Amino acid sequence: MRRLYGAIFWLLLPLILCRLWWRGRQQPGYRQHWAERFGRYRTPVTGPTIWLHAVSVGETRAAASLVQALRRRYPGHRLILTQMTPTGRDTAREVYKDDVEAVYLPYDLPFAINGFIRHFRPAFGLLMETEIWPNLIHATADAGIPLFLVNARLSARSARGYGKIARLVSPALARLAGVAAQSKDDALRLAALGAAAPVVCGNVKFDIVPPAAQLALGRAWHESIGERAVVLFASTRDGEETLLLDAWCRKRGFEQALLIIVPRHPQRFDEVANQVTVHGLSLCRRSSGELPGADRQVWLGDSMGELAAYYAAADIAVVGGSFLPLGGHNLIEASAVGTPVIVGPHMFNFAEATRLACEAGAAQQCEGVDATIDTVLELLRSPARRTAMQQAAMAFSRAHGGATERIMAMLPDLAAPLG
Repeated sequence: MRRLYGAIFWLLLPLILCRLWWRGRQQPGYRQHWAERFGRYRTPVTGPTIWLHAVSVGETRAAASLVQALRRRYPGHRLILTQMTPTGRDTAREVYKDDVEAVYLPYDLPFAINGFIRHFRPAFGLLMETEIWPNLIHATADAGIPLFLVNARLSARSARGYGKIARLVSPALARLAGVAAQSKDDALRLAALGAAAPVVCGNVKFDIVPPAAQLALGRAWHESIGERAVVLFASTRDGEETLLLDAWCRKRGFEQALLIIVPRHPQRFDEVANQVTVHGLSLCRRSSGELPGADRQVWLGDSMGELAAYYAAADIAVVGGSFLPLGGHNLIEASAVGTPVIVGPHMFNFAEATRLACEAGAAQQCEGVDATIDTVLELLRSPARRTAMQQAAMAFSRAHGGATERIMAMLPDLAAPLG
């Protein structure tokens, strides 16, 4: 199966490269650092390293508590943080500065993977969430490098997909040094696929402490905005803004409210700005440096690394990725700052967190955009209910911490480097 997998990968490689070049029209980062995708790196390695893989923006941000814990426990080791997308790489530089070295993980081809291993020779590696690359896992095991799958999640839909290629995936999962699953259901699905004794550790996203500077910034924004209600559409994806704006404009009751839209992907900022204008709404952009005045109906959050500030500025947050079958996005970030959350029907990538948040009264899941906008209106008209959700959000966030500590307990002790 691995030989067949490798042959298919080679056949698809020209299409993959063409897609990178095509995506580079809007995101130049896709046309940079191609050598890294084939296991060739320019940065010299000057000491022992630990490696953490976080595929894109969400995983890179979610890794914050792990990065901090790794830096504390292994102060003599350099932390290599790999991604697959330029936005993930940019996020790593913004969030972690010089605490990590951000590079691309190579494609899952033996020569590329071996190039990565020879260059960095990590003491051990961590894969965040659902990154199952068979050649990568086998190569690290063959090289004697312990590799852990942490904060692991596997939806029922993904489990069915992996089950169709179990002869390829199961031997790889069996060679992992350890698996830390987010929930019992995730652990059971991973075990059924071949992972040996997954441990339920919880979700590291609960351990993330919002930066104090961002919270202060968001609260300053809210104060400057004044008495207007502030509704946030966070991490929206292609196709969702139109649905949400259509419903927003159909309903009466938002005439005095300020709507903030923060698209998930920065290359779509201009597109979303155009959609706002097409809907006849007046627009202000964060990139202009000006706060929205009373004559502006929409504030476009066209900035990177400020999502916590937008959550802190909002009275209610609607989390995107959940109104089309995309799997949803992280609602824990909003709960951590005490912002009531509304999500759509498609939260299968965050099913456990969504269930727990709704049970705690911190969030509400709606069947579609019309029901969502109706719920937003109801909450704006009910300060007492909104306050109750705010308090529940903070309690929910505090109650589920500790995953980082449990994951760290699984990792090996390393001798301090000489010198």
